[in-house]
Amino acid sequence: MIKIHDENTISLQSLKSDCSQCSGLCCTALFFSKMDGFPENKQAGKACFNLQRDFQCKIHGELEKRKMKGCIGYDCFGAGQQVTQFIYSGQTWQNTPGQAKEIFDVYIAMFQLYQIRYFLLEAMAILPAKMLRNNITPLIEENEIICNSKPHDILIFNIEEYRNRANIFLKQVCAILQKSLCLENKKCPSDFLGRNFENKDFRGLDLSTKLLIAANFNNCVFGGTIFLGADTRDADFSNADLRDAVFLSQGQINSAKGNRNTKLPQYLDYPFTWR
Repeated sequence: MIKIHDENTISLQSLKSDCSQCSGLCCTALFFSKMDGFPENKQAGKACFNLQRDFQCKIHGELEKRKMKGCIGYDCFGAGQQVTQFIYSGQTWQNTPGQAKEIFDVYIAMFQLYQIRYFLLEAMAILPAKMLRNNITPLIEENEIICNSKPHDILIFNIEEYRNRANIFLKQVCAILQKSLCLENKKCPSDFLGRNFENKDFRGLDLSTKLLIAANFNNCVFGGTIFLGADTRDADFSNADLRDAVFLSQGQINSAKGNRNTKLPQYLDYPFTWR
């Protein structure tokens, strides 16, 4: 198996969520559905009833016991602290209620931009596709400029057009990776929902946008496996090797099951629910 990532070019530390530096934006700006594992059916722009005045969650220590899977799985890629601490210099929707809608809209835009930047930064680190770095670098620089701009400039930025440009290169990275592994024709299961794949070899497979919900991947190997947009809710990665998985995010890991024997990429953290 060839080396997948150039560890020297992975720079994802700035895209880690730090809730202590945020103003509870995910708990206010977003729509909640109780069916998706959130505490209530909540309209976008309304604070969750468990959010306290200090922006701490009243039931954070009980999320697992209460089966609040939506809360456990969510990750903003660090957009929340950027909006709170940099864009609005510590001012919040709470103490500037007249700006609340703008703050929420900026947060939602910033989340999308940070998510795209996360995948572009990892794309830069994929060794077989290093010939695309000169194409990807300007997209990352454009992203950084917008994310450090004034609220008005962030809100008028055409995110969908930008996403489409980024996706062109992300798809090329995936194709080059599979070709380099000589696994572009490896057969991929058509259905994963709730199925048992214990001890299987998934190296090099493209699982992009696949529904992996509640699948058993105990002791599986995922070298060069592509997870872009895959739904990993309740998928069990106990004892699996995900170190060389590609386009795997913290939110996907948070939504899944696993244990301390699961091997993760160096830039992802073990969820508090993984014993």
